[in-house]
Amino acid sequence: MKKTGVKICGLQSVEVLKSMVNLPVDYIGFVFADSKRRIDGAQAGELLRVLDEWTPVSRPRSVGVFVNPDDALLNDVMEQAPLDVIQLHGQESPQRCSEIRESFGVQVFKAWSVDGQQQPMKGQTERPADELEAYAGTIDALLLDTYDPLYGGGSGRTFAWDRIPAYHAWTHQHGIPLFVAGGLTADNAEKLVAEYHPEGLDVSSGVETNGVKDISKITAFVERVKQA
Repeated sequence: MKKTGVKICGLQSVEVLKSMVNLPVDYIGFVFADSKRRIDGAQAGELLRVLDEWTPVSRPRSVGVFVNPDDALLNDVMEQAPLDVIQLHGQESPQRCSEIRESFGVQVFKAWSVDGQQQPMKGQTERPADELEAYAGTIDALLLDTYDPLYGGGSGRTFAWDRIPAYHAWTHQHGIPLFVAGGLTADNAEKLVAEYHPEGLDVSSGVETNGVKDISKITAFVERVKQA
């Protein structure tokens, strides 16, 4: 069975990124939306140069996190930091996802907010496929994150994992991977992988100490996921 992918999101430090060179990390995420982890295109370019020093086999793919970005922002970032993936966390339509894929020649991951409670949010159906079907063929992965009223995601809280299978059925149907985010740590990642088998886990605050990426926590998280 293929091992679960790991995405470490919200990288800001060249030193931390250099210290990760020997870890089997699959994706590195850079945040370009309103967040304490936000960086600009120039900083991302510097971090990408660090990634380019890794061997081609071990180099993680670079992911830019955006919320309802316009083309001006995307052009500015991509000129300075040619990302591999653009991850969209806003209310981007299927058409907008397709436009970004085609215009910038990248994969597009769509984040989908799931309520932290057992019941679907108002306006959500019990069958995610009903809402997601319009995105079929327009995205390259679906990422589930806990709903946050301010930023949509990035809350650092888990959602009800028993909601995962319904979304996973849809991604399986359309041949794309499912990533899960929201409140993940080294302590709960193994359980998530063992019980729900997502193709990828996305972590940010769960590998930080006092708001700063902690290489010991990153190492522990990666090891737990890959062992699971």
